[in-house]
Amino acid sequence: MKLHDVAVVGATGLVGRAMVKVLEERNFPVNRLVLLASERSVGKEVTFNGKPQPVHKLEPERFKHIEYALFSAGATISKEFASHAVKFGAVVIDNSSAFRMEENIPLVVPEVNRKQIFKHKGIIANPNCSTIQLVVVLKPLHDAFGIKRVVVSTYQSVTGAGKIAVEQLQEELANRTPAQKKFPHPIAYNCLPHIDIFFEDGYTKEEFKVINETKKIMGVSFKVTATCVRVPTTGGHSESVNIEFEKKCTPEQVRELLRSTPGVVVQDDPMKNVYPMPINAHDKDDVFVGRIRKDDTVPNGINLWVVSDNIRKGAATNAVQIAEALVLGK
Repeated sequence: MKLHDVAVVGATGLVGRAMVKVLEERNFPVNRLVLLASERSVGKEVTFNGKPQPVHKLEPERFKHIEYALFSAGATISKEFASHAVKFGAVVIDNSSAFRMEENIPLVVPEVNRKQIFKHKGIIANPNCSTIQLVVVLKPLHDAFGIKRVVVSTYQSVTGAGKIAVEQLQEELANRTPAQKKFPHPIAYNCLPHIDIFFEDGYTKEEFKVINETKKIMGVSFKVTATCVRVPTTGGHSESVNIEFEKKCTPEQVRELLRSTPGVVVQDDPMKNVYPMPINAHDKDDVFVGRIRKDDTVPNGINLWVVSDNIRKGAATNAVQIAEALVLGK
């Protein structure tokens, strides 16, 4: 198999390090791995295939001869440097929000809209972590029963807010004052119904990401509403999902369909205390579904509980899966 030159931008962050780990685990055909980050990270090393790899300063010239550039350094950096990577001939797979809603840029979850990968013009957007695990579950259900409306409430790990957020939680749990704070209130022993900025209508930017990205990825116009909450966990994101379908369906039919869906694991035996939890989803690539039950308050209603590792399938693994599809050409 042909080997490829790959760059990871934001290589010392939580997602960047996970990208390197996933490239190794999935035996991606890497010829040369170039790790890029801000100047303060220059000189650090990240291990790949048992060997320490140096981190270089992010500069346009670093993209020479790079074929695939995985970006996870925030929207501002992506907007500044993605075009440089494309000019040097790389395909950019961007994990930020910079390009997700651009009309001519594919927003991709391979299990859902894989064909969109090959319509790129140099940049492919990786969706929001909460959106990814949601659409992996919604797609087969919509194909089978037709979705009318989705109500999703998220319970999002502090890892989704970066290293400073994780450190804030750890310091608060240890009864120490954090050196830096990511959140406007304590996160230990607390829940914050506040992710990203608020708009005048009362919704947050994170909630609009889930709503709008779901519709773009699935190519549908069914109704979606969301409430996004930050919780003091580190293993992954959880979601309570209420779905109203066009067609009648039973919890048994939903379980059977999801059991046969690639990338989905059904954990649904509540009488034996079996249901998805972030502590068990940590460091795994599957989307876990449980608490599947009927909602009698609407016609054809179903409730679900969905959990996935937001750093892995919600970011790094999804990006590498996109690159794998490009390498395979299918």
